[in-house]
Amino acid sequence: MTRLPFRTLGIAGALALAPSLAFAHPGLDHADGLVHGFLHPLTGLDHVLAMVAVGLLAWQMGGRAVWMLPAAFMALMAAGGVLGMAGWNLPFVEMGIALSVVLLGAAVAGGLKAPLALATGAVGLFAIFHGHAHGAEMPETAGGLAYGAGFVLATGLLHLTGLGLGFGIGALGQRSGDVWVRRAGAAVCVAGMGLVLGAI
Repeated sequence: MTRLPFRTLGIAGALALAPSLAFAHPGLDHADGLVHGFLHPLTGLDHVLAMVAVGLLAWQMGGRAVWMLPAAFMALMAAGGVLGMAGWNLPFVEMGIALSVVLLGAAVAGGLKAPLALATGAVGLFAIFHGHAHGAEMPETAGGLAYGAGFVLATGLLHLTGLGLGFGIGALGQRSGDVWVRRAGAAVCVAGMGLVLGAI
């Protein structure tokens, strides 16, 4: 399984934050849209859990999955965001998001060993629902491109968080690290069930 040094993950996170810092100065036209977009995934437990779970699953699968799963999620989430901004009707969006939390958590808890193409496709399908919700809830005052860049950036950071958790827990050792990652997946799955049932 691929192991990246913690320093690399820290540098990647800092670089990912750099664009938002550049737009954070007063007077820049796109600051409002970027900030709204950036905050949207971070203010919903369903989005946070699913995106961190994608990072955990990517770490768990290892190899090319480390970058392919997050990349597929962000690309198809952006496509879903465009559909949402355009007012395209996608049925069962909220249920699709909640189920994505359940299934991604279950995949991590079960130590999914699916083919990479299948895992990437499933992650991409979930991403469309998340992206549609982001796009549909875009404030009228926000610029579409800046808003989209904001929620893609936040999603990337959440994926990095999941990967970082995986690498950090994995440092405990091959056996105990895997057990704790699976427990984290089980906790995500249980929270997802709470979302599906409306208990959370």
